[in-house]
Amino acid sequence: MNVLITGGAGFVGSHIADQLLARGDNVLVIDNYATGRRDNLTEHANLTIIEGTIADADLVNQQFEQFKPEIVIHAAASYQDPDNWAEDSRTNVLGTANVVQAAQRANVKRVIYFQTALCYGLKPLEQPITLNHPILPDGSSYAISKTAAEQYIRLSGLDFISFRLANAYGPRNISGPLPTFFQRLTNDKPCFVMDTRRDFIYIDDLVAVVIKAVDGAGQRGEYHISSGGDYSIKELFDATLAALNITLENDVEVRPRNEDDAFTILLDPSATEKDFDWKVETKLEDGVARAIQYYKDFGITQTFTHLRMPTDKKSEEAA
Repeated sequence: MNVLITGGAGFVGSHIADQLLARGDNVLVIDNYATGRRDNLTEHANLTIIEGTIADADLVNQQFEQFKPEIVIHAAASYQDPDNWAEDSRTNVLGTANVVQAAQRANVKRVIYFQTALCYGLKPLEQPITLNHPILPDGSSYAISKTAAEQYIRLSGLDFISFRLANAYGPRNISGPLPTFFQRLTNDKPCFVMDTRRDFIYIDDLVAVVIKAVDGAGQRGEYHISSGGDYSIKELFDATLAALNITLENDVEVRPRNEDDAFTILLDPSATEKDFDWKVETKLEDGVARAIQYYKDFGITQTFTHLRMPTDKKSEEAA
């Protein structure tokens, strides 16, 4: 098949591209490298990479007309600065509108999208979170813009799958606590962990569902990709220590969560498990070890977060 991947040089997009190329599909990637890495993709006869932004309608339209994709995997997103509302709107909303309307004109078979669990709000009303949970994205610019994009995709009338994601991790991931722990521990900087729990999904397990969606599994609409279990941030930190073979003199500081921070964000994956005949296979400690090996091999110089971080001096020193 011809598969167009927006954000295909990023964490999720590049792993999907690898799997599609390995089985013989033709892949076109559009990426502006704002957060993607050039070394995430390896040259391949069936791979074409276009450097540019999906906010550029002319560029998007030209690529759709020339490549004639059958499937669109929309992984591009602005998330590196929680205060840059203009860029979030430009990439996540306008960019999605460009991609979806080009997909309409090209009569693509399916659009596959990735939505943030923050669409349910910073303090979800139920645990685990079901697909019936109200949409409450007003806690972050990222969630607001990603949710608007999801609604435009639904408005298009196209067949689509919107995967609402747990905390994805693994090689090539440069956002969230794991790369931050690695960066600080390997530079002898202090760390702390928050007294919270999160649902972590390893990238290979995530990609396995996406490939099934590419091949037609699932019904038009929304699904969760999640492990179905939550882990404390301290458990993630301890797995990082084990992967680095580091023993601390003192236990890591566990800080109480902020008043507006949910104790846990746990997504219910039962619909995905049923409709895609899928189960998580990767244990947390195994996935963390593989991610740490990637960080050792390739290095990370910057990490990102979807949310505004505390600004007091103590937090800045240990975040």
